[in-house]
Amino acid sequence: MSKKDTLDLSTPIFVTGIGTDVGKTIVSAILCEWLHANYWKPVQSGDPNGGDSKTLKKLVSHSSFEIFKETYRFDAPLSPHAAAHLERKEIELDSIIPPESKNPIIIEGAGGLLVPLNYQNETICDLIMHLKTQVIVVVKEYLGNINHTLLTIAHLREHKIKIAGLVFVGEELPHTWDIIEKITGLPLLFRVPIFAKLNRNAIVSFVKQIDNK
Repeated sequence: MSKKDTLDLSTPIFVTGIGTDVGKTIVSAILCEWLHANYWKPVQSGDPNGGDSKTLKKLVSHSSFEIFKETYRFDAPLSPHAAAHLERKEIELDSIIPPESKNPIIIEGAGGLLVPLNYQNETICDLIMHLKTQVIVVVKEYLGNINHTLLTIAHLREHKIKIAGLVFVGEELPHTWDIIEKITGLPLLFRVPIFAKLNRNAIVSFVKQIDNK
């Protein structure tokens, strides 16, 4: 059985991270290429010239790939609640409705689980529950990532959110994955290196290696 066969592709996959700038967008591109999935980032703050959707368009090459429009998009590179406030807007969960997709769908979050969406105490975790998705957690390799990973997993489990697996990003630190696996029992789907040159060819080449490892 390949690693792909262990995933339930009938349910949308939400990509969250143990923090900000941990590699969620690159992992989303890999997942879209690997699973022949479409992409949606419901809340985008920062980069008014296209944001993460523009990055995915450059990196994913499968023939049926589709990118769905953000529900909320803000110019300021801030937490969504703050970026919305600057534009005198407020993010409302009920207005975030999943697009219809013939392919599996990868949904990318903003920052980590407890990033606030508004001043009603609603967070990215609430968005995941609202959308009824499973989750893949992106773990960047740095000193302290064990604590951040276990806190993220504990919060997901507290809210009974299904975790499909973990993806690690960056140069492997010793004795990190083994202890996380021992404590959580979760599968490692794959490790993402720091690409010397990040483009479509790099993503395609990496995807070909996933099930061979």
